[in-house]
Amino acid sequence: MSLFSDNIRNLRIKKKVSQEKLAESLLITRGRYVKYEDGTSEAPYEILKKIAHYYHISIDLLLSVDIRKIPMDDLLQLEGNRLVLPITVDREGENFIEVVTQKVKAGYLNGYSDPEYIENLQQISLPFLGPGKHRGFPVEGDSMPPHEDGSIIIGRYVERLGDVLDGKTYILITKSEGMVYKRLNRNKKNSLVLESDNHFYPAYEVKASDILEVWEYTCSIATREFVPDRSGEDTMTEMLREIRKDISDLKARF
Repeated sequence: MSLFSDNIRNLRIKKKVSQEKLAESLLITRGRYVKYEDGTSEAPYEILKKIAHYYHISIDLLLSVDIRKIPMDDLLQLEGNRLVLPITVDREGENFIEVVTQKVKAGYLNGYSDPEYIENLQQISLPFLGPGKHRGFPVEGDSMPPHEDGSIIIGRYVERLGDVLDGKTYILITKSEGMVYKRLNRNKKNSLVLESDNHFYPAYEVKASDILEVWEYTCSIATREFVPDRSGEDTMTEMLREIRKDISDLKARF
């Protein structure tokens, strides 16, 4: 018996569904499904994908983790998020960090679960980041200072809703908003509140069912030098000069 066969048997029993009914949902015969559950035959990618869809769980968990030891209720129950997280590695088996540049950003919503699309992304290596799957995403606009337009946020893939911490920043891939970088709060049971550090932009909610991926901030790459806004300092300096001048004028009169 393999870990995969144990997992699909335990999931089926927990869901209280028969082998015949499950096979019908996968569009295969019961005899073919039984071989996967008995461990006498390996399931091809298309069947793995269908099983992942059926149970709302990622393929990597089905293949590599004893799901009986995982608090399944804490997993993000998101449409499309439990298919596959494509991971590319170098010759030493170390994970590459794919970078979603501004040029290919628009295609990410359709390609985030497509291994071929992920392989074609630009790749970098940042060994100091530690464990976990990381990916880089571009920043747009001025809603999250000091990160400027064009900067790259490196995020670690978040698998469980319980790992999302209030007040920390994340890259969210959503069906309605696309790709956004915000500070998150889990104020609602079935949604997240997204806040900008630039308070000019109001906070808003995103439903859990609208979220495709969540990536926790780990580091950033600035594509140009940060230039602080000194307009306030210049104004203050000018005010001090005027005050000094007024004081000098008063002294001259008396």
